[in-house]
Amino acid sequence: MLDLKRLQRLKLRRIPWGQLLTANLGMRPNYGFLPGVDIVLEGLDNLPSDERVIFALNHTDRYNPWPFQFMLYRMNLGFTVTWVKAKYYESAFIGTFMTACNNIPLPSRGYVISTEFRKLIKRPPSNEEYRTIRDMMDGARDLSNPFVDEDSDDVRRFFEGKSGSVTETIQHLESYFGEMMKIVSRLSSQVMEELNSHLLVCPQGTRSKRLTPGKTGMVQMAQNMGATIVPVGCNGSDKLYPGANPFAKKGRVVYRIGEPLRVDEGPLAAHRVPSEVLPFTRDGMERFGKNYELMTQIVMDRINELLDPEYQYGEETELKAKGVKRFV
Repeated sequence: MLDLKRLQRLKLRRIPWGQLLTANLGMRPNYGFLPGVDIVLEGLDNLPSDERVIFALNHTDRYNPWPFQFMLYRMNLGFTVTWVKAKYYESAFIGTFMTACNNIPLPSRGYVISTEFRKLIKRPPSNEEYRTIRDMMDGARDLSNPFVDEDSDDVRRFFEGKSGSVTETIQHLESYFGEMMKIVSRLSSQVMEELNSHLLVCPQGTRSKRLTPGKTGMVQMAQNMGATIVPVGCNGSDKLYPGANPFAKKGRVVYRIGEPLRVDEGPLAAHRVPSEVLPFTRDGMERFGKNYELMTQIVMDRINELLDPEYQYGEETELKAKGVKRFV
């Protein structure tokens, strides 16, 4: 699993050998002629030539960033570093591959709850147990009398086993999550400042053919870094990658690159959050949560404009995992 020590050991590379091997030994023959994929990048003139950016991409399938990343590499437009779910690091093999490809694992509070519960109780929490712990972290329960009859013995043991105090256990979980996210923020800042690469984020946080509302983490990071966000609409990748097979079927995928969104000008400027505000913190969300939500909506609306009708906003949400399965 991904813990603080493993995250501390993670190193990003200026030349990601994992990406190079995957691109040249896997994608190049697959996209070129086995069986062949037509990859179209529209709006390349919107890509700033003098800076690295955060690409905000809709997430239609498991592999829809790949053709886009491949074309940026082949056109000498820069490598990309991608935020990926922490649960992919549950497997030693997949975690090693992810690291070799310059990915940054993004733990959530839900992931921290699940992993800390597993360390002590030796199994993942049930959905009900997770909800109990999360409600306590979010202040949805009276901590002077936190438990109800329906709470499992293992939930009670989880709090007693960590510290003997519900309040101290919550403080531990928040502190642990905060330390992990400081590393994520540091690594994300390195992407442009030291690696001369782009950061690629799928702000939906889950796969869905139709665009769904975005999470605020990307704009929190952009505000802290002062980074430009470039929206990208992916159309057709779900037909190349209909399942878990990483070998693309024959077809055509179109990536439309939208106009850049800069933090100090245009529609985001009115909601600017001071760069010294740390991303992913409860304090930041309490003070500027509305700003983050409004900016995220602006980014998602821009992505929506770049999509064919079948991929635009809709009621359909193809959640591949629900409850605790999102984290393990």
